[in-house]
Amino acid sequence: MSGKRSARGGAKQAELLAAQAAPEGLDDAELALSSDEEYESGEEEGSELDLSGSGSDAEDSEEEGRPRSSGVDRDIENAALAYMAAVQKRRQRQQTGGSGSDSEDDDAEDAEADSDADAEPAAAARGAGGGEQAAGSEGEEGESEEEEEERPQHDDPATDSSEDDRPPRNTIGQVPLEWYNEEEHIGYDVEGRKLEKRGRRDRLERHIAMADSLGKEMRTVYDEYNDEEIVLSKEEMRMIQRIRQGQFPHVEVNPFEPEVDWFTRDVEVMPLSAAPEPKRRFIPSKWEEKKVVKLVRALRKGWIKREQEPEKPAAYLLWEDDGRTADKTASGITYIPAPKLKLPGHEESYNPPAEYLPTEEEKNAAQLLDEEERPQFVPTAYDSLRRVPAYASFIKERFERCLDLYLCPRTRRKRLIIEDPEVLVPKLPKPKDLQPFPVTLAVQYSGHTKAVRSLSPDPTGQWLLSGSDDGSVRLWEVRTGRCMRTWQLEEAVACVAWCPSSQLSLAAAACGKRLFLLPTGTGNEEQEAATEAALQQALAASGSSGSGSIEEGQLVSWQRWQGGSSGSGDGGEGVVVLHRFQLKYVTWHGRGDYFATVAPTGNTQAVLVHQLSKGASQNPFRKNRGRVVRVLFHPAKPFFFVATQQNVRVYNLAKQALARKLVAGSGVITSMALHPSGDHLIVGSEDKRLCWFDLDLSTKPYRSLRYHQYAVRGTAFHRSYPLFASASDDATVHIFHGMVYSDLMTNPLIVPVKILRGHEMVDFQGCLDVAFHPTQPWAFTAGADATINLYVNP
Repeated sequence: MSGKRSARGGAKQAELLAAQAAPEGLDDAELALSSDEEYESGEEEGSELDLSGSGSDAEDSEEEGRPRSSGVDRDIENAALAYMAAVQKRRQRQQTGGSGSDSEDDDAEDAEADSDADAEPAAAARGAGGGEQAAGSEGEEGESEEEEEERPQHDDPATDSSEDDRPPRNTIGQVPLEWYNEEEHIGYDVEGRKLEKRGRRDRLERHIAMADSLGKEMRTVYDEYNDEEIVLSKEEMRMIQRIRQGQFPHVEVNPFEPEVDWFTRDVEVMPLSAAPEPKRRFIPSKWEEKKVVKLVRALRKGWIKREQEPEKPAAYLLWEDDGRTADKTASGITYIPAPKLKLPGHEESYNPPAEYLPTEEEKNAAQLLDEEERPQFVPTAYDSLRRVPAYASFIKERFERCLDLYLCPRTRRKRLIIEDPEVLVPKLPKPKDLQPFPVTLAVQYSGHTKAVRSLSPDPTGQWLLSGSDDGSVRLWEVRTGRCMRTWQLEEAVACVAWCPSSQLSLAAAACGKRLFLLPTGTGNEEQEAATEAALQQALAASGSSGSGSIEEGQLVSWQRWQGGSSGSGDGGEGVVVLHRFQLKYVTWHGRGDYFATVAPTGNTQAVLVHQLSKGASQNPFRKNRGRVVRVLFHPAKPFFFVATQQNVRVYNLAKQALARKLVAGSGVITSMALHPSGDHLIVGSEDKRLCWFDLDLSTKPYRSLRYHQYAVRGTAFHRSYPLFASASDDATVHIFHGMVYSDLMTNPLIVPVKILRGHEMVDFQGCLDVAFHPTQPWAFTAGADATINLYVNP
């Protein structure tokens, strides 16, 4: 180790002598020549910057395709720069007359000594004869010295790559550099002088520079703003490497600090003091006993009397409430008592004593005063009461005064002083913070020739069912927009509904007086077999004769249907349920076994509930107060919602009783949707309103939303996202964010987020139905223009 230090010291002294003996006319060409000669001598020392972060092995793998002398070239170049700095400082010292020569000599010596620091560890490693431990220790020492000399120790600001140590050379500010494309300068310095363009090197020059010093060229970046090249230090390259690897820039930062458990997790029961329990805590107190004896004695002798309820008086004052300002009526109105007059004294007497009568001087003085300062009442003496001037109209004035007190407004009105009207506007979150929700039109399904009345996606979200006035039911593939199958029915289709059971691939369609149960053919073999078996079981259990008509005494007739269908897939034969009245709506229970139909003109048979497994139908509501338009099953409880044109009745099927009656207070109800939790309901009506009901809160709407310009035709809730939508005849669909909280003390958050436009009005009809995708924040809309649109969230 001492031999190394002595050799290093000898090298430093040799460099110092060479710097002192250098002629003043030494220029850059001679330095470059000396550098080339040293490079050709074949001396290798140091190592290049490890850009891969894998040590010497990665460095060797990177240097397989190029000579290993680039590190030597870099060290020679650093030594030449340090030598040039020493010569420059020597010239400055001679020009200034030798002032401060000692300190400058010391700086030059330090720069020269540091420039030789890289050559020694590698030479020592080669002279060690291949010893692995010696080579490893000397390599680490050489690496530390290279890091110390990585940044040149001279005063040239162009070589400093740290933007925090010095201000930018160019002071033009944040202006586009394109303004200086046609100029010969790039900007101005601090003193206002133009910064001439240096011009970037071409590829040939960069290639030659890379061949001479690959390590330095790989660490050189071009600053377009200051028109200069900056050489990054080894520490900065390591910092960049750590950032690219997703690590902290500084090595000193430890992202995995050990957790300090300040508090124990064990529950320890410890007394507040370690002193033994005193004896008095186990013996009754004699002082408390004496107090109790005194209280008992006072009660027996009547010294302490118990509080008794005040007796209610048999008579009470009729006008007693006039003097009570704190009492309020049931309506919450606070009354102000009538002002009480001053009691009359000797002055108000019709014949007061002489000392109360004013003298002539006082009367003359009162006349000289202003009208506002004159006394309103002047005592006057009369020999009898009838001579008083007010006696003739006394009764009339008294009556008018009482009438004024009775008719005057005596309520205390509190007026709010609002300085900023924006305070009254509710603070709602921005729509961009409530994503995802449908925004963009992605797919348009075309194929129907008339208005599309109803939509229903399957539980998987892969297929879509639509019914139109052209008498067809179409099966669409959601993502491609391709029509997979078409059922041609004889009349206009009023409603379609997909069976929610995952074991069946079945759909229901209401058309005229018939309800069709159609196998869709979209399931696997097990689902298709289960669907066919369920339909066969329903036909067998119903016991229908197959005559094609409803027999006397029956509500409906279950018949097999073999209708016309076109498209790919084999859906099998379907079932048709014949009704006595025109059907307008059909809905399924969550389990997929029960479904209900609505016939508004059916009177006593307006609502029928059918069971698929037994092929049975029943009429639970024989008396409906009003025309029924919609029905719904509760998703979890045995509740059934029946919506008439004015009200919504909730029936408990288990108790067979009316649970509650919801009063919409709007026009004719057209649509209804239930929240997946079953606690909230939205109702659309023809008066352009959308009412939100909180079933746990009240029977009246919690919120009424009026955003449409025409009647609301369709409403829907999303199964998993806090979204609900409404479709209207104004050819728009409004998307709302409706967050329902589990805390009953927190009101639902309702925010309108998007208006979807894409349909055209036909015969004053716009969007007729809306449905959400079961798993994605997408929305399907059906329009009177015979198209179906799919809106997605980008």
